[in-house]
Amino acid sequence: MLESISVLAAGMPDLSVFQYSIVDNIFSMTVATMGAAAIFLFLSRQSVDEAYRPALLVSGLVVSIACYHYFMIRHSWQGAFVLAEGGYKGSGAAFNDFYRYADWILTVPLLMVELVAVLRLQAGKATSLLTRLVVAAALMIALGYPGEVISSPEGWAARVMWGALSSIPFFYILFVLWVELTKSLDTQPVAARKLIEIARLVLLITWAVYPIAYALGGTMTALEAKAGGNVDPSGIVALQVGYAIADMTAKAGFGLLIYFIARAKSKGSQGYVIGETAGTPAVA
Repeated sequence: MLESISVLAAGMPDLSVFQYSIVDNIFSMTVATMGAAAIFLFLSRQSVDEAYRPALLVSGLVVSIACYHYFMIRHSWQGAFVLAEGGYKGSGAAFNDFYRYADWILTVPLLMVELVAVLRLQAGKATSLLTRLVVAAALMIALGYPGEVISSPEGWAARVMWGALSSIPFFYILFVLWVELTKSLDTQPVAARKLIEIARLVLLITWAVYPIAYALGGTMTALEAKAGGNVDPSGIVALQVGYAIADMTAKAGFGLLIYFIARAKSKGSQGYVIGETAGTPAVA
């Protein structure tokens, strides 16, 4: 098993011009999307009530971190290939997939923070919820990474095992968020309820892309391509494209939803903290 795992990076298969370019272009689009979202969220903080500005600050930090990491991911991708014989072949420099996991270990817990911050739950409830979500997020990422860097067909069973273990905290997070967001609807201003319902669906649909992309990049064919075999590398391309699209939606798209929720609650809260009962006066 050790021979099939690269600690920091994965080998690269031969790609067609189209396959290489679609990944490179989606990385470029992700950098631009994250950067634009960061500027928007930081500049929009003054347009919401002071109580909701921390949520936008955290949202801005999430996309800023992601922007940096996707810049590095794209740079690593470009360095891992050279144009030769009408296609792209490995340059000898490995593609560093650790950048993505470094991003996730920072941004996924912060995504939990921004959501809880904009909901403005009671302090005890918010602390309990955040603790559970952050611990689960850390476990999800830590358990997924050993499977992600497996780079040969011989490691397929191990990749499936790590993926299954990572799925336990993954589904726990989705379950907790769905339940807590549903519970919070009655305590939120009417103007924000529809947006919170949309946020609940965005979380469910967007996060579902991650295990699909992981599975596509872990087929026997994809692992053989990763190991340098002369097979179709579409699974590896699908993994990179799927992760990038999911990250854009889960970070930049979700950040915009956080902004709209904060705006709606700013207009409707009128100095109230959202606790167990809507309209509970803020406690100094």
